[in-house]
Amino acid sequence: MNLKKWIYLLWTTLVVGAVVSLVAGLLLQWTHTVQLNGTADFFVNMAILLGVGIMVSVYSQMGFFAYLMLNYMGSGVFSKVTWRYIQIGLTVLALMELLFLRVFLGEEKNGISDVVLGIIILVISCVTAYLKVKATNNSAWIPTLFYMISVTIVEMVGVLNIGVDQATVWIGAPLIACNAYQIMILHRLLKPANR
Repeated sequence: MNLKKWIYLLWTTLVVGAVVSLVAGLLLQWTHTVQLNGTADFFVNMAILLGVGIMVSVYSQMGFFAYLMLNYMGSGVFSKVTWRYIQIGLTVLALMELLFLRVFLGEEKNGISDVVLGIIILVISCVTAYLKVKATNNSAWIPTLFYMISVTIVEMVGVLNIGVDQATVWIGAPLIACNAYQIMILHRLLKPANR
């Protein structure tokens, strides 16, 4: 990975986050009928939606590089098979925390939202892992699921603690999209250039 490729990843992820945040925010506003007073309110609203998407994409990129460092260290410390089992275990724990522990052990008032979110993350993660395996090889399945499930859930802890479904959708949609985009483009960025 050189600086040119990293800058490409940075800007394209910013665009993905901004666009998905804009779409999610407009859909939420459309379903909850937000009143905008004039043209200035409309443009300020659009700027806020785009700005939140950009901030979420930067947060997603921090998580992505933390994942890359963790994966590098984990594969260096543990054997390949052991590191895969650790990733599977952490993935199951993260999913169980979202689907069950927050609902049954926590004081969450709207546990069905966490279950629905967990199912959505699981489905999107499986589709992303399937596409990643098709684009690369079978060994990408577990790391992709680990990143898409575990890292996404860890990144969403702050918004989950708020407990507002609209905020979860507004932050979660660009976060999941940015995470999926980054993991799907990684192998293309790391491919050596033809000389």
